[in-house]
Amino acid sequence: MIFQDIIFYIFSAILIASALGVITVRNPVNSALLLVLSFVTCAGLWLLLEAEFLAIALVLVYVGAVMVLFLFVVMMLDINLDRLREGFWKWFPFGALISLVMVVEISMVLMGKYFGLEEMPIPRPHEADYSNTRELGRLIYTEYVYAFELAAVLLLVAMVSAIALTLRHREDKKSTDPAKQVQVKKEDRLRMVSMQAEKKE
Repeated sequence: MIFQDIIFYIFSAILIASALGVITVRNPVNSALLLVLSFVTCAGLWLLLEAEFLAIALVLVYVGAVMVLFLFVVMMLDINLDRLREGFWKWFPFGALISLVMVVEISMVLMGKYFGLEEMPIPRPHEADYSNTRELGRLIYTEYVYAFELAAVLLLVAMVSAIALTLRHREDKKSTDPAKQVQVKKEDRLRMVSMQAEKKE
């Protein structure tokens, strides 16, 4: 067993333990911090697979932005922990079934020769000037350009839908019309009142 294999098993154990901690700890702040640990450990595994761009993107986007936002929201809101745990045991069998399916799929990939599948090819070492980012960009914009454009359109539709749902008119919500705000004059908002001065006795 080489040193890279030892690092892989250590990172994998940390990733599994932190992922289990995300769904089992009672404090949401600790759960978010364990999720950060899961992302960082997963980025380390991607570095072992020579996927540097994906590892850096995971750390910058999820750990640096999304999880910080989650932490701020969780710490600022008064969350009722009892209500969050109400449906845990109700959905536990379904979650266990999904986990079992994922374990079976990963086992079939790792032990393909026992299931009649071809073994995964061992990646050969790359040249000194090999760029993971350049290779990823070449694949996205050549072989997978249609799938990439379709994913971009789906994300655009989701973003427009979220904006449309947010800006819809609701009777129980106060909102302002930007067009009317621009047309407002100072006479409409400011009123001069003449008052007599009061003298202290």
